[in-house]
Amino acid sequence: MENKDPPSPGEAPSGSSFLRAVGLITGDMRLCGEWVKRQVLVVQLLDWVLRGVAQVMFVNNPVSGLLIVGGLFLQNPWWALNALIGTFISTVSALLLGQNRSKWGAVSAGLHGYNGTLVGMLMAVFSAKGSWYWWLLLPNVFMCMLCPVVSSALSSVAGKWDLPIFTLPFNILLCLHVAATGGNHPYFPQVDFKPNDHLLALNESVQSLDISQLFFSVPVGVGQVYGCSSPWTGGVFLLALLLCSPTICLHAVCGSAAGTLSGVFYVLTWQTHLLAVFCALFCAYMTGAVSQLMSVLALPACTWPFCLSTLIFLLISSEIRAVCRLPLSAVSHPEENWRRLKEKEKSEQSRGEGERRNKRHDGGGSDPPV
Repeated sequence: MENKDPPSPGEAPSGSSFLRAVGLITGDMRLCGEWVKRQVLVVQLLDWVLRGVAQVMFVNNPVSGLLIVGGLFLQNPWWALNALIGTFISTVSALLLGQNRSKWGAVSAGLHGYNGTLVGMLMAVFSAKGSWYWWLLLPNVFMCMLCPVVSSALSSVAGKWDLPIFTLPFNILLCLHVAATGGNHPYFPQVDFKPNDHLLALNESVQSLDISQLFFSVPVGVGQVYGCSSPWTGGVFLLALLLCSPTICLHAVCGSAAGTLSGVFYVLTWQTHLLAVFCALFCAYMTGAVSQLMSVLALPACTWPFCLSTLIFLLISSEIRAVCRLPLSAVSHPEENWRRLKEKEKSEQSRGEGERRNKRHDGGGSDPPV
């Protein structure tokens, strides 16, 4: 037999070191979050802003947020700058308004920043003045300051049913800005939202569709969550999702934002996966209907179809245990949700076995003397 000396503590296998290093930047980076809590406010704000940018896709990971910011700059630097400003202003406003940091870690998890990301980004996208129109920062800052106000108000109502508010504050504030300014405003004109223009573009695209366009439609669909049309930007977003959660990445590919329903707010099973597929199909119908209705009012559809579709599916009541929705306080990335479920089942099984052993022990004792 060969003698194999055990590795010394300082000679850990390179494979395990690599896995530990990868583990530090995947998932929700909880260790990083604990480290950030002990740092100065500037470092904390940087972490919160990056997490806020990523939370648009239900991802609580600052490295994923950094990748997404890189994708936004790849699409359009001016849009990316407005998105970062919006996230920062929304997060700081939440702190100034006294939003509780410890309530599910809302501020530190970026939950008060992602609506500001979309408001700042899409205000720049829909501005008819084009890029680097610095006066746009005035309404941008004002609207993003209102994000935590609207979020808090909506949470008070949605909390009665333990429902998330998603991007409803973004929808409300952006539509308010577009409706108030319109296409003829002297300082903040908007691009025209003409009825049925999207249907004409769809017919033309279907006639000229080829395999390459079909392939690129997947990253483009993911990029459209941020209002981006470049497939390369969408590819960077997919990489950011993959870094945090392969399950979220897979469902984003299958159904963009609506497809993440099963992995985030439900424990992933084949039943909830099927539910997410139906939600994505329903969202496609909802998008067509809402786009036509909003175009008549010269307003963008924003993420109204996603919010309405997902909220409807989250309100489903079922006696099937596999289709049990998680409470908001327990929502994490899908892999963590699955781990918690297994730990809970194992704990319940151990407790049940202990109770059965106690019953057998109590029943097996000798009868008391007469």
